[in-house]
Amino acid sequence: MLGIIDVGGGLRGIYGAGIFDYCLENGIEFDYCCGVSAGSANLCSFISRQPKRNYRSYTIYAFRKEYMSFRNFIRTGSYLDLDYVYGTLCVHDGEDPMDYATFSSFDKKFYTVATDALTGEVKYFEREDYKYDDFAPVKCSSCVPVVNRPYPFNGRLYYDGGLSDPIPIKKALADGCDKVVIILTRPKTYYRSPSKDMNAALLIRGKYPKAAEALQNRSRVYNQSLDLALMEEKRGRVLILAPDSIKGLSTLTKDKSKLEVLYRKGLKDAEKLKEFISR
Repeated sequence: MLGIIDVGGGLRGIYGAGIFDYCLENGIEFDYCCGVSAGSANLCSFISRQPKRNYRSYTIYAFRKEYMSFRNFIRTGSYLDLDYVYGTLCVHDGEDPMDYATFSSFDKKFYTVATDALTGEVKYFEREDYKYDDFAPVKCSSCVPVVNRPYPFNGRLYYDGGLSDPIPIKKALADGCDKVVIILTRPKTYYRSPSKDMNAALLIRGKYPKAAEALQNRSRVYNQSLDLALMEEKRGRVLILAPDSIKGLSTLTKDKSKLEVLYRKGLKDAEKLKEFISR
């Protein structure tokens, strides 16, 4: 079983968008798909077979104040308006609707990773959790602490999947994948520092102590998962696709020229897929 994991990374997710557009152009398919945060959004458009849809999201819609802005934060408490990004734009009569008929006919494994804000535990949504004009799982998976309030769905509150399972390689292997492609949006030599998440953890600890604990542990989980992926890559079971440089792009950096470069890197690096799959 051939699997693919896209770990997301905010606007850096455009790298994965390039990879999936290459796959659509070259008829490359996967038996198992698992997305985290923006990676789950990339996979939705891949599964619905809509090339360039994610590209438009990163290079056009992301620059609108309705998408993300301090105006949103003042009005709603969330900088990134998930209901606009994965609702208004995506519904059947939206500006860039997702082909739900094609998406819902996907008969392979598809998981969207989120984190329960109250328990700090990982939640793996499946394709069946998505409904017509209701893409709540990807909103849950993309809900960044502090940047957003936790997203409500089915009586629970959720944060970004990167808190609890930032690189779900263990799940993919446990679920039976023989080969796994992993899309990172930082160089594969990058190891996460604990200090990076401490301030955010302090800010949410009062209301969501378990989510704060998951956030504090994220660097350890990420780095352990990366070590496993690198080890499996040496064994030939994993292919890591990662940019050699991100040119200073952080999660929410809006720079069209740098985003375009990262998209092109994704298209180019995806050429490694054919050899890996054929081995």
